[in-house]
Amino acid sequence: MVISMDITSFRWTREPGECHISGDRVEIVTKPYTDLWQRTYYHFQNDNAPVFQMETEEEFFSFVVKTDFTESHHRFDQCGIVMYLDSENWLKGSVEYENGEFQHLGSVVTNGGYSDWATTAIAADIKSMWYRFSRRQDDYCIECSQDGVNFSQMRICHMHKGAGKIRFGIYACSPEDSSFRAIFTDMKLVDCQWEAHNGQQPD
Repeated sequence: MVISMDITSFRWTREPGECHISGDRVEIVTKPYTDLWQRTYYHFQNDNAPVFQMETEEEFFSFVVKTDFTESHHRFDQCGIVMYLDSENWLKGSVEYENGEFQHLGSVVTNGGYSDWATTAIAADIKSMWYRFSRRQDDYCIECSQDGVNFSQMRICHMHKGAGKIRFGIYACSPEDSSFRAIFTDMKLVDCQWEAHNGQQPD
């Protein structure tokens, strides 16, 4: 199964100040001081990033998207995939600009109002990234790729409110005093590429 995305089925949770949609290409121009984060370590709650999502009750699928963040230039500028259920339950995967030497490729999982952040450093000259977001009931996997063919696992997680109907899609934001154009293309839904576990059996 390969299904090209019907952008007309997507809805804004929060609209950006500026966006352009043409076919399967979505451009979001971020506003300063926009972010998604809940409590942990920093203690603040930021919940104002633009989020563009569709709904589904399908329990097994993968969502693929290519992101281009050539214009990102300020600390924490970011764009990527998201599953935003409500302000205290969501996940995201993205590249966050840090400085002229490196960026953070990472993911955040927020359950019950507390976020975590798992990252690895990548070169600052990487300006595009593919993501694959996969669902197996209420468990999820985020993967990344630089060529759209060979994907590497970033995160496996459980979402406490991730059963039944969910919303998933894309987001972009600039947590500090910055703005940039994030470009999303090549969106598609495919059969779940995250295979069932075939190792140790459950107790």
